[in-house]
Amino acid sequence: MHVIVIGAGVIGVCSAWYLRQAGFSVTVLERRGAPAQEASFGNAGVIAPGYVTPWAAPGMPGKILRTLFQRESPVVFRPSADPAMWRWIGRWLRECQPERYRANKLRMQRLAFYSRDCLHGLRAELEIEYEQSRGYLQLFRTQRDLDLAAPALAVLRENHVPHQLVDAAGCRRIEPGLAADTALAGGLHLPEDESGNCPMFVRRLHQHAEAAGVQFRLDTDVTRLRAADNGGLIVELAAPRGAKPETLRADRVLVAAGVGSAALLRPLGLRVPLYPVKGYSATVMVRDELQAPLAALMDESYKVAITRMGNRLRVAGTAELGSRRLDPRPAALDTLIKVARDWFPVAGHYNEATLWAGARPMLPDGPPLIGATRVPGLFLNLGHGSTGWAMGCGSGKIAADQIAASAGQGDGPAIDMDGLTPARYGLAPA
Repeated sequence: MHVIVIGAGVIGVCSAWYLRQAGFSVTVLERRGAPAQEASFGNAGVIAPGYVTPWAAPGMPGKILRTLFQRESPVVFRPSADPAMWRWIGRWLRECQPERYRANKLRMQRLAFYSRDCLHGLRAELEIEYEQSRGYLQLFRTQRDLDLAAPALAVLRENHVPHQLVDAAGCRRIEPGLAADTALAGGLHLPEDESGNCPMFVRRLHQHAEAAGVQFRLDTDVTRLRAADNGGLIVELAAPRGAKPETLRADRVLVAAGVGSAALLRPLGLRVPLYPVKGYSATVMVRDELQAPLAALMDESYKVAITRMGNRLRVAGTAELGSRRLDPRPAALDTLIKVARDWFPVAGHYNEATLWAGARPMLPDGPPLIGATRVPGLFLNLGHGSTGWAMGCGSGKIAADQIAASAGQGDGPAIDMDGLTPARYGLAPA
């Protein structure tokens, strides 16, 4: 049985690996010239099941309004006439209620913890190294930020996730390089959470997948999906001007194309409320090893993560809603570097930072969609937002198990899929 995977980010490559291990013939189509070149490329590197949380959270609308006109704001809103944006915002606001937040966070954590187990399994089996480190520290500059974390802390307690609230002195014991003169009300330490270099991991897994027989077609743009007359699906590919488009046939197709997925699905009558929320990261060479972070941190006030990756620092964050252009915005770099300097003033060569901008494929409620649609043979693995790295391996394993079950092989995913399938948006088979 032939399966086509559209997209070679962390979600697509993990899916392809597990599909091949399940015995399928697998082809991966990727519009870029290499794997992990879009949302997977410049992310924060955080693999933190204990921290994963919906962007739609209680208090978040007010926090956005309070910082909207600050020069160094964690969120930038650029109003436009795009109806999709306004529909997305309306749905997002409804998901900021406490009961919706709790349900969505639990779904995301369920998947993220499973994904971490899958990642550890791959790391042991394939001996993949990806500049991994352990431990995650969330920093709260003010008591207000600490108070806003109460719903998340309640979920951690209910689910017995190892964590510890620490005061400012405790934060500096965990991360000795933290500046002493930056305001710090306290922190949340998640000792079992992790970080690592996502594109490095994807490149290594891509090599193993190719060696196992997965065919990767890079620089290949998918223009259309349609049902085949005799069953299965037809994938149409872009062709040079004047040439006839190439078509491929597959028994199953898995769409893992990030923000590009919605346009592919719309002609099939599948309207996924996926919106590109623009994010940024800066990569900085370490200047002083003793003053640099040991692992990964999150500045909760600015929603900026600082992650150690070998001899580099990855500083990632800010969210820009309303612009589909991926041009770098200098003010975003200013915000990232300001936060890094606040906490680790002499740790990096900040004046030589390189800036990346990318689109996070966000759903209004937070959890991704993984599973079969009402179009026979068509499956989704998309909408992971800013937590694709934390959920990538588990999402790939789940998608492979679902496709195998649809072919009469196996019993399906090993975790409860409630709230994680296309049924959540009325896109699943009847």
